[in-house]
Amino acid sequence: MAEAASTGNQPQFRTIVVATDGSEYSTAAENVALELAGRCGARLRIVRIIPTDTQHDALSPRRSHDASVSAQGDLDALEKRAREAGLEVSAILRHGVDRHQEIVSVAEEHEADLIVIGRRTRGEMARLMVGDATAKVIGLAPCNVMVVPRDTEAPRQGLLVGTDGSELGDKAARAAVELAQHCSLPLTVASVAVPGQSEARRQEGVDAIQRLQGEAREAGVETDALFEEGRPEVTLIEIAERQHRDLIVLGSHGRTGLKRLLMGSVSERVVGQARCPVLVVKKKG
Repeated sequence: MAEAASTGNQPQFRTIVVATDGSEYSTAAENVALELAGRCGARLRIVRIIPTDTQHDALSPRRSHDASVSAQGDLDALEKRAREAGLEVSAILRHGVDRHQEIVSVAEEHEADLIVIGRRTRGEMARLMVGDATAKVIGLAPCNVMVVPRDTEAPRQGLLVGTDGSELGDKAARAAVELAQHCSLPLTVASVAVPGQSEARRQEGVDAIQRLQGEAREAGVETDALFEEGRPEVTLIEIAERQHRDLIVLGSHGRTGLKRLLMGSVSERVVGQARCPVLVVKKKG
């Protein structure tokens, strides 16, 4: 990334939790978390969860022990790397039945502002999959969550934030502005109208992107605004690729909202299909 601009603002991302499982699918999330922690001057908490199966562990205590030793070795190596980068860091190894709940618990205990987690395969969250650990982390997290696909990096080209004119859309846009400031990157503010949407709702989208574009420019962020029509999840991904934006920022719910366990359908599909990291901004994030 380019050198960060000096904003003088209290950073939104003061504590970052990165969840790793030691696999190739976590590597990109680890790299992104380290880079963002450095950019934002944030504390880094590295968490690894060893799945617990009481019956299996009792039958194979040696295997459980070996898994813990191996995981601790991976954590130590990553912690050392973070310290060498000048970060304030600690590593946390836990055993638990539900990996997603343990990650959320660590975030709560450390008052995290952001969880960074890997995404195993493109498309795995394209449908509403309540049992998916990543979906549950996003739904239950007390803070914002960044989902990082395999073989991707922290943003280097620019950010895209999608808004529907809702309060959470504004919150997502302001999180995007702050991150764009830290990374000295341009920002695109976009709103997508669904075909057949009323003229009043379309105008709300236009008004929102113009207002948020003005706020971003006042903050010193190079910003453009786009209003398009189509399926929001498809169109936002297309805009990101066309505009060379390598981080997408969205609210966890649009205007309709869902139960706390779930994401809004647009956010979920973007997370599942995007080729770049996606930052999901929570209402209380």
